[in-house]
Amino acid sequence: MNFLRGVMGGQSAGPQHTEAETIQKLCDRVASSTLLDDRRNAVRALKSLSKKYRLEVGIQAMEHLIHVLQTDRSDSEIIGYALDTLYNIISNDEEEEVEENSTRQSEDLGSQFTEIFIKQQENVTLLLSLLEEFDFHVRWPGVKLLTSLLKQLGPQVQQIILVSPMGVSRLMDLLADSREVIRNDGVLLLQALTRSNGAIQKIVAFENAFERLLDIITEEGNSDGGIVVEDCLILLQNLLKNNNSNQNFFKEGSYIQRMKPWFEVGDENSGWSAQKVTNLHLMLQLVRVLVSPNNPPGATSSCQKAMFQCGLLQQLCTILMATGVPADILTETINTVSEVIRGCQVNQDYFASVNAPSNPPRPAIVVLLMSMVNERQPFVLRCAVLYCFQCFLYKNQKGQGEIVSTLLPSTIDATGNTVSAGQLLCGGLFSTDSLSNWCAAVALAHALQENATQKEQLLRVQLATSIGNPPVSLLQQCTNILSQGDKINRRGSKIQTRVGLLMLLCTWLSNCPIAVTHFLHNSANVPFLTGQIAENLGEEEQLVQGLCALLLGISIYFNDNSLETYMKEKLKQLIEKRIGKENFIEKLGFISKHELYSRASQKPQPNFPSPEYMIFDHEFTKLVKELEGVITKAIYKSSEEDKKEEEVKKTLEQHDSIVTHYKNMIREQDLQLEELKQQISTLKCQNEQLQTAVTQQVSQIQQHKDQYNLLKVQLGKDSQHQGPYTDGAQMNGVQPEEISRLREEIEELKSNRELLQSQLAEKDSLIENLKSSQLSPGTNEQSSATAGDSEQIAELKQELATLKSQLNSQSVEITKLQTEKQELLQKTEAFAKSAPVPGESETVIATKTTDVEGRLSALLQETKELKNEIKALSEERTAIKEQLDSSNSTIAILQNEKNKLEVDITDSKKEQDDLLVLLADQDQKIFSLKNKLKELGHPVRLRCFQKWFICVSL
Repeated sequence: MNFLRGVMGGQSAGPQHTEAETIQKLCDRVASSTLLDDRRNAVRALKSLSKKYRLEVGIQAMEHLIHVLQTDRSDSEIIGYALDTLYNIISNDEEEEVEENSTRQSEDLGSQFTEIFIKQQENVTLLLSLLEEFDFHVRWPGVKLLTSLLKQLGPQVQQIILVSPMGVSRLMDLLADSREVIRNDGVLLLQALTRSNGAIQKIVAFENAFERLLDIITEEGNSDGGIVVEDCLILLQNLLKNNNSNQNFFKEGSYIQRMKPWFEVGDENSGWSAQKVTNLHLMLQLVRVLVSPNNPPGATSSCQKAMFQCGLLQQLCTILMATGVPADILTETINTVSEVIRGCQVNQDYFASVNAPSNPPRPAIVVLLMSMVNERQPFVLRCAVLYCFQCFLYKNQKGQGEIVSTLLPSTIDATGNTVSAGQLLCGGLFSTDSLSNWCAAVALAHALQENATQKEQLLRVQLATSIGNPPVSLLQQCTNILSQGDKINRRGSKIQTRVGLLMLLCTWLSNCPIAVTHFLHNSANVPFLTGQIAENLGEEEQLVQGLCALLLGISIYFNDNSLETYMKEKLKQLIEKRIGKENFIEKLGFISKHELYSRASQKPQPNFPSPEYMIFDHEFTKLVKELEGVITKAIYKSSEEDKKEEEVKKTLEQHDSIVTHYKNMIREQDLQLEELKQQISTLKCQNEQLQTAVTQQVSQIQQHKDQYNLLKVQLGKDSQHQGPYTDGAQMNGVQPEEISRLREEIEELKSNRELLQSQLAEKDSLIENLKSSQLSPGTNEQSSATAGDSEQIAELKQELATLKSQLNSQSVEITKLQTEKQELLQKTEAFAKSAPVPGESETVIATKTTDVEGRLSALLQETKELKNEIKALSEERTAIKEQLDSSNSTIAILQNEKNKLEVDITDSKKEQDDLLVLLADQDQKIFSLKNKLKELGHPVRLRCFQKWFICVSL
């Protein structure tokens, strides 16, 4: 301390010379002193001098301070002093530097010292290892020093940290530090570390940064929190902006759902502090980062759906319609809602259903359009409303139809109580404020974007210009205002109204030949366009000339030649005569060469510094880029090439119609497949439910069976423990077994009876077959049938004998059963007559008597059932006997018929023999007569007779 007093006391004598010597002596003490206290005091003195004499300390002491960090790690105090000194040397955060030159020198000095420090990469690695120390006096200065290094030479330090082992992971531990100062400075450190480095951003995100940062924001009070919330939101933006991997990880981790409480702003009287406005502004920007139009469409769409499902969009619409919200927050909320609904049909439908809390309730779209066409509203807010309207109509044909329908005569409210979106757009289109004209024209153009149906519908709109005059179409009114030019006094830019109307007309007429025909039907339109293009005007009017050339070119390219006076070829000749093709193409090129054209083509959001710069719309720049080349070709084409092109167009249209037809078929088949898949899934679910029910029922049945068996066992045990009643129970215990045996035998008899009946039925069928075979004609067939019948009859006799024997055996068994039954009856009667055992009480005797009577009644019932069954068996046996007798009678009848047939067969054989003898005699006679005729010299042919004879003999 004495040494430090001497150093500070000698400053007045010679400041430059004395301080340099003092710093040199202190550096020598740091380098050469063996006592730790001396080195610590010297480093403390260097720290006190480092802010005022930054250059001298940096030049002389940096190497010694780094050496201290390497060798004296055991002493946290000297390490802390060394880190603070290095921070003072490298950092540019001096409050005393006010002048611009001194600030630049300071920044240069800091970057130079940073370059010296990181020249040896081991120094940064050493600093990262020191951050693992938990001591506050080491960790906090280390965090500040590393943050300063990143601010000075960020990319170089980022690369060193990226290649060092566990470098990023060590820094992530700072967010979990319980000391808020270190945690908050750790957030600032990660801000500088993640700036413009995608690789580090991914590592930080996968080190659970989202979870920790969102926890900090929640702990600090969300939007009501302090500057720590602001720092966390800036870090989240660094991690998510232009990083598709981290955005997907943020969405998949369900972190979007945790953003909803941020926008619960509470009561409007709670106040809007400057910090709350800043926090909410950053939160809205973070939402926009996730749904930015520059992101891949798939990622944006999934985030938009997640925001709707978790209620974030609903919360934003609540802020949008709330009162007392600051203007900049309202503007940013409108921009955020715009990008959340852009191109997402579900979100667009929800936004269309949002109503403002007014009396009567009005749609949010109408309320916003009222702000857009009101010239008293701030310019930034009007731009935001226009962007919201554009995003609502982007790829939303349903919304486009709803907007256009508010202009049609059938939907206009005659009472005038409510204002529609279409009426507001028309009011803005024909007002005296040029900015309102431009915004309304662009908004209406977006209602027609890539929608040929609405372009045709808009041709039906009729406007009442003044009392007593007939209504004119909207298209005609637009061209009338366009032709008036600067004759009407308007507030704002001179060309803004005409540019807006020309953009509307170009969008309206493109890809719509009907609209082109309506436009050309007005004979004043084409001369006006050619006159505007042919004139030599100033630079401001060149843009209007270019847009007129584009409109005329669209009228040529999309012309269907339905008007003879303005066919394609005639319009081309008109251009060549009055303007010249080269001059026309040059004027057309004025659009894309305009300085504001490239600015508007970059982003879909209309973001302009002032109303004068509000000239081009983003979607219109796409249209110009698409049509400029084809219009140039169309101007130079001949009529033959036009015809060929029309034929090609027709074939392409036919092809497109076929393709759309097949697409519709495929779409329908996909729907059917989906329905079938759903049916299959439902059937599978039902099947699984039924299977589970069956298994449950099977298990219940098994349980019931087990319970039943247990009860049987328990009843058997109870019957064994019944004292003097045991003998009677054992005597009667035989009866159920005998009864079950009798029942089994009866079942066997029934089965035998059924078998016999089936056999009898088979025999009856055989007998019927025999009868039919006997009745069939043909002598030979009868003779063969009799031989087979005799064999079948013999078999039938054998089977009848066996059946008779079976019946006899069954009758014997039935008689046995009857005798056993009589014995059982006798036993039961004897048991009933048996007297009770002496010595028993009357109550016991009474209970036993009732028990025995119950059992006897049960036995009598069973014997009665057995009697009925035996009676039924006897009746069945008699029926079988009757069937056997009838079958025997039929067999006897068949035998008699067989004998008759045999007699007939023998008679027919005798008749055939006699006929053959007669034929032989006749043949002999004919042969003798033939010989006589030969002798007489008369030849005779008898081939036919011989053939007949041969056939008869055969």
